[in-house]
This record gives sequence, structure tokens and C-alpha cells, in this order.
Amino acid sequence: MEGEATSYTVGQVSELAGVTVRTLHHYDQIALLKPSGRSDAGYRRYDDSDLERLQQILLYRELGFPLEEIAAILDEPGAEPVVHLRRQHQLLMGRIARLQMMATAIEKEMEAQQMGIQLSPEERFEVWGDFNPDDYAEEVEERWGATEAYREARRRTARYSKTDWLTVKAEAEDIYRRLLEAMKLGKRAEGETAMGLAEEHRQHITRWFYDCGYDIHTGLGEMYVADPRFAAN
Repeated sequence: MEGEATSYTVGQVSELAGVTVRTLHHYDQIALLKPSGRSDAGYRRYDDSDLERLQQILLYRELGFPLEEIAAILDEPGAEPVVHLRRQHQLLMGRIARLQMMATAIEKEMEAQQMGIQLSPEERFEVWGDFNPDDYAEEVEERWGATEAYREARRRTARYSKTDWLTVKAEAEDIYRRLLEAMKLGKRAEGETAMGLAEEHRQHITRWFYDCGYDIHTGLGEMYVADPRFAAN
């Protein structure tokens, strides 16, 4: 009948979304995704709005959010779907940027080994600190190895020397130091000082790694808050 809403069985939703039936049952049990209806026989029936919510759940799961936090985010009063999509896009772009920086460090280490350049432990720590590129090599290769930004960063940094990396580090730390000073002085986030430093940070990334547009830079800011590692730093 025209205008009749489409509904899906749990098996159909499982196949469409690439999740197991068991997962859908669990989401129902914890009230994260309850089907909008039931068949005459009592079986779960999902409608289009349920599928949209499932998409949001899976996106937040991919970003590492726990189920309890996802439920709180999705049930936030007045939150429109586009708000969630914009937030997820920013978080993903921030993650891409961070992983690209990790990939750059890994590529530099690979190049050094291939050329027979051996950095001492003291030199490695001087350049990268506590960060160990090997910890992220598999994730970087799997997720972002084919992106243009990754390739751009790889091209630019392919021949960076230890001195280059120390320059990158010094420039970044100088920006962070001045941001901290501005914060301690009570400068407004939207004020001229803070915005100028933010733009300097964006240009720093563009100069050394890849073309960091405003959307990517906004995503970095979101990630600095959302990612526990950055928040702790």
C-alpha cells in the first residue's frame, strides 16, 4: 500500500549493517537500539529510523566510544542527525591527521634503516620522546595508507633529517607554550591572540606535513579534547 512504512527483520538488518544478530539482540536488551515494532509472532521489526540510529551507533563504535556513552550522546535532547554526522566527521579527520603524523615518523624510521642510518636511543628519544612509531604501524597502514594526505606527508618528510624533525618539534612546542601562556592570562578562545596562535598551528602543519584545511584543523581540535591521550597531554 502506498505510504506504508518499510520494516526489516533482525536478519535483514544484520545483513545490511554487517553486524551479528546477537549484537542486535544485545543492543535491544540494553535499550541502545530497540526495534520500533514487533510482528504478529513477536519477532523484532526495524524501520528506517532504527537503521539511521544503528548507523550512528556503529560510527561512534568505530571511533572508540563505549556503548553507555553512545547511548547518552544519541539520547541527548534536541540533537539532530546532522549534528552527530558533523561531530563524527571532525573526530575522524582528527584521527586521520594524528595517524598521518604517526605514519610520517614510521616512514622516516624505515628510511633510516634502509639507508643504514642508525639513530642512538638518545637521538630517537630526542626526536620522538616516548612515542614509539612501531606501536601504530599496522593501524596506520590498514586505515590510511591510501589517502592523499598520507602520501603528501610521506613525500614531504621522506628526506627530513634529525635536524628537520627537531625543528618541527621546537616550532610546535613554541606554539603550545604561547597557547598555554594565553590561557593563563585569561585570553578568550575567540580573541585575536588565541585565534592567531590557532592559525599559526594550522600553518605549521601545512608547512611540514600536509595541506591542513580548516575542516581538518577543527577536527584536530575536537580530537585533542575527545582522545584521552591528547586530553592527558
